[in-house]
Amino acid sequence: MTTANRQVRLAARPAGEPRDTDWQHVEEPVGEPADGEFLVQVLYLSIDPAMRGWMNAGRSYIRPVEIGEVMRAGAVGRVTASRHPGFAVGDHVSGTFGVQEYCLSDGRGVTKVDPAAAPLPTYLGTLGMSGLTAYFGLIDIGRPEPGQTVVVSGAAGAVGSIVGQIAKILGCRVIGIAGGERKCRMVVDEFGFDAAIDYQSEDVRKALREHAPDGVDVYFDNVGGDILDAVLLRLARGARVVICGAVSQYNSTRPQGPANYMSLLVNRASMTGMVVFDYADRYAEGVAQLAEWRAEGRLTSLEDVVPGGVAAFPETLMRLFRGANHGKLVLEVAAGQGTGTAIGEGGSR
Repeated sequence: MTTANRQVRLAARPAGEPRDTDWQHVEEPVGEPADGEFLVQVLYLSIDPAMRGWMNAGRSYIRPVEIGEVMRAGAVGRVTASRHPGFAVGDHVSGTFGVQEYCLSDGRGVTKVDPAAAPLPTYLGTLGMSGLTAYFGLIDIGRPEPGQTVVVSGAAGAVGSIVGQIAKILGCRVIGIAGGERKCRMVVDEFGFDAAIDYQSEDVRKALREHAPDGVDVYFDNVGGDILDAVLLRLARGARVVICGAVSQYNSTRPQGPANYMSLLVNRASMTGMVVFDYADRYAEGVAQLAEWRAEGRLTSLEDVVPGGVAAFPETLMRLFRGANHGKLVLEVAAGQGTGTAIGEGGSR
């Protein structure tokens, strides 16, 4: 019997929040690998805010997902058939396999991962693109120095939680901004931040004056909008602002730009955009350092693993924009096929 490959394809470009009608659920036969190819059974999918941008037409740092194309997604999986000399049946691998149950690959952009060294979802979070984004964004662009004040928005999320922990490892004072009492408690108790600001119940500007009386030396921005504007007013002389994402604006039909950008001039500060793909030739360096910190117990991994298979992708994606995830959001595609556990709703420690 031919195995079916369930897929989620982009059916329309959303205006505002993605709707059910923007997706097409498809089944097609699983292909056989040709010479130089191998077949991957997808086990876990990475769910990222950047996906919303990939759905839009127009110029960006990466080409858009085309109408009718399988939705782009990072994933980890297991090789189930191979005619490639570098990949054997049973190998666990990470790559951009898309929102589907099986993927044929020629090996480009695919990395072997070791499920004995870390749970498979961790290779989508701390030891994957989230961790690498945090590592290179903070160290190369933020350039924090011991004793400086680092502020991180989206602090309970996939990237922000790692940014704050790295900043603590480097000897900085770290303030996280997150939504809700539970997330703020997690930021301090789980991730070791010095303080957390709840943007849902606190005046962010007032709280920043309290927690960063001498100003903010490094701001790592994952959300944009009003929070970015609030932090711009508290910059220290020579501050560095890292623009990693703007999740508060992704579903807006009229995105809000920074109103307080003149603070950059007044404080001789800089604001720089960061895309992790620019560091592809240094991924091994980043993963090695992140893995070392994790092994030493200095870096806590948190993956929020949600069951449901590829059919649950549209609903799971929306968790990001509703603030329902804690840590790295991962969709489990093949229940019971992976190795390791995770922390967070839908997972266990």
